[in-house]
Amino acid sequence: MSAATARNLRDCKVFRIKREDTNKFALLADPIGDGTGFITVIEIFDVGGKTPPNSHVAADELFYVLHGEGVAVCEGKRLPIAKGASFLVRAGAEHVVENTGATRLYCLTTMVPNEGFAELIRGGVVDRLDDEDLRILS
Repeated sequence: MSAATARNLRDCKVFRIKREDTNKFALLADPIGDGTGFITVIEIFDVGGKTPPNSHVAADELFYVLHGEGVAVCEGKRLPIAKGASFLVRAGAEHVVENTGATRLYCLTTMVPNEGFAELIRGGVVDRLDDEDLRILS
């Protein structure tokens, strides 16, 4: 592996875990493509979209909101989130992220260690960034 890598957003691989999911992931760095021990994605939630309740055995997950607004629910506690907010989910904590805004919700998300997340994402359905995604993120 190279000591440093760079890529344009347009070159990122994008997936939905399942075709019917309401969020997609643009891979920025992951163990499969980059040999890292963590994964960083831009997670994009459709209007009204949300993750299923989930938790991670050993991984901490950090979300930073790039655009939009929503609610993060962690262990039953509701945290309103909007552009500029971050929230940390510790290993073992059940959580959901939901887009409650009028536009898509964009989060920069990092999970350490990867704990199979890259494999789950890459095993999903290939998607793409559309013009709205590129406008918001550029």
